[in-house]
Amino acid sequence: MLATSASSSLEDLHIHPFGHEPDSLPLVIEPGSDPNPRALAECLRANHEWTRDRLRQHGAILFRGFAVDRPQHFEAIARAIDDDLKNEYLGTSPRDALTDYVFSASELPDFYPIPQHCEMSFVKNYPRRIFFCCLIASDHGGETPLVDFRKVYADLDPKVRQRFIDRGVRCIRNYSGPQGGGRFDLWKLKRWDEMFRTTDRAAVEAKCREEGFEPSWGANHRLRLTSRHDASHNHPETGDPVWFNHTLVFHLSAAPGEYRRIYRHRGDLRSWFFWQLSRVLVAMKRSTPAEDQAMHCTFVDGGEIPDADMEHVRDVVWRHMVINPWQKGDVVAIDNHAVGHGRLPYTGPRQVAVCWA
Repeated sequence: MLATSASSSLEDLHIHPFGHEPDSLPLVIEPGSDPNPRALAECLRANHEWTRDRLRQHGAILFRGFAVDRPQHFEAIARAIDDDLKNEYLGTSPRDALTDYVFSASELPDFYPIPQHCEMSFVKNYPRRIFFCCLIASDHGGETPLVDFRKVYADLDPKVRQRFIDRGVRCIRNYSGPQGGGRFDLWKLKRWDEMFRTTDRAAVEAKCREEGFEPSWGANHRLRLTSRHDASHNHPETGDPVWFNHTLVFHLSAAPGEYRRIYRHRGDLRSWFFWQLSRVLVAMKRSTPAEDQAMHCTFVDGGEIPDADMEHVRDVVWRHMVINPWQKGDVVAIDNHAVGHGRLPYTGPRQVAVCWA
C-alpha cells in the first residue's frame, strides 16, 4: 500500500512485478477502483521517493488500466515522477511534436524494427529517464520490448565483453542537408537541420562540441558525426555495471540480425521476407567504407566489430527481453541508465508517445 496525502485518493493500487521474480521488470501498477490519470499523478507526487526507489530497483514501471487518452495526461504522469522534462532530441528516429515536451516515439515505417538501446546513449548528456505512452494500440505487433542491460552485461561471454571494453565503440552517422536526400534507403536518417533545429553550421558545431560529436562537412551539404564511447558504464546511483552503447542500433548488421530473431519469435511470412531483403541490402552496402555508411559502429581504433560478436550480444539481449503487448492508456517509466527499449514491427494504426528527462 502506498502512503497517501490529502490530495491523493488512490489507496488501493494493485502493485506487482510483471514476472515471477520479486525484482523482475517491469513493476506493474494498476488502479483498484479509480482510473483517473490526474489522481495517479497526485499519488505519484505524494509518494515521490517510493516511486523513484521502485524505478531504480526494477528498472521500469508500467502503469496499466488508467484512463490516459491524451498527451497532456501522459505528460502530467511523467512530470509527477521527474518534472525536469527535456525537448532537445539528438537521436536518429523522426518524431512529431504532440505537446512542447511530448513527441511521437518514432515515425519510422511500421515494418522496420528498432533494436534495444538506452535512449541517446551516444550523447554526453543522455536522458536519465524516458517515458512511453500508448494512445493507440496496433492491430498486431508494435510492442516496445524492455531489457535490463545490467543482466545483459553479466550474461555476456567474458571474452566478447572484454573485447568491447578494451577497444571501445566508435559511432558514425551521415546526414543529408537542408535540401534533403534522394533515393529510397532503409538506413536513411533525417536531415541534420531537422535534428539540430537550425541551418547555422556554427551553432551545429557548438552543439557537437557540447555532446562529444566530431562533425565533418561533406559535399551536397552532408554532415558526418563521429563519436567515441565506452561499451559499458556503471549505474550512477547503484554502481552496477551496465552494457551501455548503441551498437545494436547502428551496426550495419542490425536489420538482418533483428529480423532473423523476429521471424523466429513470430514465424510469419512478412518477417521472413524482410529478413531476406535486409540480408541482400546489407551485403550490397558492405562495399561502402564505414565512414560513408548512413550509420555504423566500429571499434574506436577503426577495426570492424565482428558480426559474430554482434550476434552473441543480440542472443543475450533477446534472452533477457520482456515483450508485453501495448494496451491503450499504458504508461511506462524507464530508468535509462540501465534499461533499454526497442520496437517490433506492426500492422494497423499505432500511436505511442514519448518524453524524457
